[in-house]
Amino acid sequence: MIATADTMAVRLKQSPKPTRTLVCLGFCGGGTATYHSWIPALPADVDLIAICYPGREGRFAEEHAQTWSELAADATRGVASIANGTPYVLFGHSMGGWMAFDVTARLAAMGAPAPAALVVSACNAPDRGVTEQDRFLAQGQDDEELLDWMRTHGLLPEHVLSEPELVEMAVELMRADLRARDSYAYAAGTRVDTPLQVFSGDRDPVIEDGVGSRWAGLTTGAFLHDVLPGGHFYTPDVWRNLPARIASLHPHAPTTF
Repeated sequence: MIATADTMAVRLKQSPKPTRTLVCLGFCGGGTATYHSWIPALPADVDLIAICYPGREGRFAEEHAQTWSELAADATRGVASIANGTPYVLFGHSMGGWMAFDVTARLAAMGAPAPAALVVSACNAPDRGVTEQDRFLAQGQDDEELLDWMRTHGLLPEHVLSEPELVEMAVELMRADLRARDSYAYAAGTRVDTPLQVFSGDRDPVIEDGVGSRWAGLTTGAFLHDVLPGGHFYTPDVWRNLPARIASLHPHAPTTF
């Protein structure tokens, strides 16, 4: 199966006259459906696109990416396929935050349109490398431990839980993402010129002290760091309304870049 722009970049919301587009990258085990709940929180003139990684949803017939480099190259193609008109904001949560940073750097290297802003959520700065703190989900954990985490964070809808084959696929997908994550290596000296906003939870055990200042050193652009209530996915209400906190989607707000 050959990936197309439509299968790589899934449009979840389309406005009659969009002024910008929010483009979202997935976290470990996540897919494009994660971002459906954000639609009501988006400004009327903002479109929503989620990048679909290989091996899931409309790309289920493709092989999972085996390495970070392979996955990042694929995600970069997906973002580049829609970066040809309306200004866009690139968002990533957890592993997706590292992916968003890497994709932004790759787009700059290839001369493709850069995002108007980069937003990373619930992830440590990538220049410290993948540490045991980041491996809060590990390849060595058994299936039931991974499933329990996915259930807790709403990654397994009822229709999946009721089908053993779908549950098996969900675990396989999670393990593929963990393998890719663990092969990530920050390229020394990499920085971006894009305005950068960082979100972190005040009770997230994954996030290290000083995460804001460390991320600030990775951009030459404007920088914001917002600490939000809750753990790795904040609180349900905060997660559902996170687009309302993305400064670059509200250019006339007092907290904008």
